[in-house]
Amino acid sequence: MEKKVCLECGEGIKGRSDKKFCSDLCRNAFNNKINSDTNNYVRNINNILRKNRRILEENLKGDTTTLPKQKLADKGFNFKFYTNHIVTKNNHQYVYCYEFGYLLLDNEMVLIVKKKESAKT
Repeated sequence: MEKKVCLECGEGIKGRSDKKFCSDLCRNAFNNKINSDTNNYVRNINNILRKNRRILEENLKGDTTTLPKQKLADKGFNFKFYTNHIVTKNNHQYVYCYEFGYLLLDNEMVLIVKKKESAKT
């Protein structure tokens, strides 16, 4: 019978015949290496989304706040990343980062809002 070796460290494997790794540590290390590019990409996008949400939350005073677009950009807000957008009946497009959103106004101003909880959610 052929001796099986761990796919991560090359050590001999004892136990079941279909076993691929000598330990949970080796199995996790192997899978982390395989998925590292995908995980890093998703992690980086999630970090940008969380930062955008935090910036919107910190700048929202009351129900709505209007401020210059440049103020958000100066704090590191990335306008290319958001979770969803809503177009109103008046054809205004609100861009959301989770529950906090903004509407681009004239004169490079931004209206910040927080999405109201609905019974459907």
